[in-house]
Amino acid sequence: MPRRKVIIMGAAGRDFHNFNVCFRNDERTEVLAFTATQIPNIEGRIYPPELSGRLYPRGIPIYPEEELEHLIHDHGVDEVIFAYSDVNHEYVMHRASRVTAAGADFVLLGNARTMLRSKRPVIAICAVRTGCGKSQTTRKVCQVLRDMGHTVVAVRHPMPYGDLTTQKVQRFESFEDFDRHNCTIEEREEYEPLVSRGIVVYAGADYEKILARAEEEAEVIIWDGGNNDTPFFHPDLHIVILDPHRAGHELSHHPGETNLRMANVAVINKIDTAHPHAVQDVRASIMRLAPNARIMHAASPVSADEPHMITGKRVLVVEDGPTLTHGGMTYGAGIIAAQKFGAREIVDPRPYIVGTIVDTFRQYPNIGRLLPAMGYGKEQIRDLQQTILAAQCDVVIIATPVDLRKIISIDKPTVRVTYEFLETSRPTMEEILEEFLGKVADHLHSHSKASR
Repeated sequence: MPRRKVIIMGAAGRDFHNFNVCFRNDERTEVLAFTATQIPNIEGRIYPPELSGRLYPRGIPIYPEEELEHLIHDHGVDEVIFAYSDVNHEYVMHRASRVTAAGADFVLLGNARTMLRSKRPVIAICAVRTGCGKSQTTRKVCQVLRDMGHTVVAVRHPMPYGDLTTQKVQRFESFEDFDRHNCTIEEREEYEPLVSRGIVVYAGADYEKILARAEEEAEVIIWDGGNNDTPFFHPDLHIVILDPHRAGHELSHHPGETNLRMANVAVINKIDTAHPHAVQDVRASIMRLAPNARIMHAASPVSADEPHMITGKRVLVVEDGPTLTHGGMTYGAGIIAAQKFGAREIVDPRPYIVGTIVDTFRQYPNIGRLLPAMGYGKEQIRDLQQTILAAQCDVVIIATPVDLRKIISIDKPTVRVTYEFLETSRPTMEEILEEFLGKVADHLHSHSKASR
């Protein structure tokens, strides 16, 4: 029988994982190529032989998604697998139309095929969109479990922007590990807040190997999801975050809706700044799509290290990049802090943007009067720094998960804005986790005995 010819559409994360788990050793299937989008400069590379396995001794080429139809026609492709996240349903179906019009089948792989099983209890923390507040929820869950005396390791959704071979399995325990792995700003934004609290973080490109390593040192594994992707590990407890500032997106984005339908616990976040009608709309979505999920309300209170420096000043607000780009948000914690502490003016960064930052605003024109902290590589980091240096403002508000002052030079006064998870209803996160740990007590006990 001839091998079925396949292309995987992705963004350097879910696509690689699906290949590793479903196709790497499948002699009935030939994966001819990956097509890439969302991540700058990913196309033109290869998925290396060290990761692609014995059936692909030359690796697998990565092409721009614009070449999809040509690849289907030129190679007689049978099947195209869609494998990236944080896009609306209409976007997915436009890709499906392109694929089926070109003559191939369009496929979404189910969770039963793509989620790995762990020997340890797994808590997955996911969201229905980028920027819902997943990261502070992950920090909260890790802290509660550690306070209960459990050893916790966080495994982060992949961010493989560099050398994929060296990024097969990455372990982050100290800030020096960020430099050793040449982490981008986007990577540091996800890893640093956990590492600074003493929590080990794993990431990389081969999640079967990552899971095996994490199981060696953790009693409980936390899956720290990226974008609004579904977990790579089968969750024993699935916590999903929803954002009432984007009410309705839980029904209109892929695979955020899938996450909601899978949720054991649904957290309506940002209660403190959202309109009550929007909160009720999100709650109605939960009750319709995940009627058995426990519902929590939470706030993301914003604080600033030097709030008096904002009052009456012209401020440049730097926000988390993916929240503004992939997530489609037009404001975040920095804007909330500027309003809360009485800024005189929010300075528009667009007259000062340079290089790759210009490209970002061209691709995402709705960003508006905010500066996304783009840093997928050295060129973007340099352009971000030059933009901040050129901006005519009194103060720079840094509202990114990572402290940019550790990465770039800023010649102006700065104020760091942070935000944390705060329950505003019962059950609390402690109550949810205590109940969960009671159900998996045998697993924890067996791990404790094996560690002696």
